[in-house]
Amino acid sequence: MNAPVEVTRPGAGTRLVTFYHEVIAEMKKVTWPDRPQLQQATIQIIIFVLVLGAVIGLVDVALQALLVRLPSMLLGN
Repeated sequence: MNAPVEVTRPGAGTRLVTFYHEVIAEMKKVTWPDRPQLQQATIQIIIFVLVLGAVIGLVDVALQALLVRLPSMLLGN
């Protein structure tokens, strides 16, 4: 009969250093946008958020008007 093999984990310090080295290696692979790309993306995001806010506002107004009028339509007042 074989004795059970005990598997040991590396210590917290070793794991932290390994994690740090892996993060640095991955960050070297990242392609960062240049300034014009960053400005274009920022403008697109701002426009999208404004349009989405307007749509949500319109839906809110429409639902509010519907829900205010719905009881009077159902009750016949």
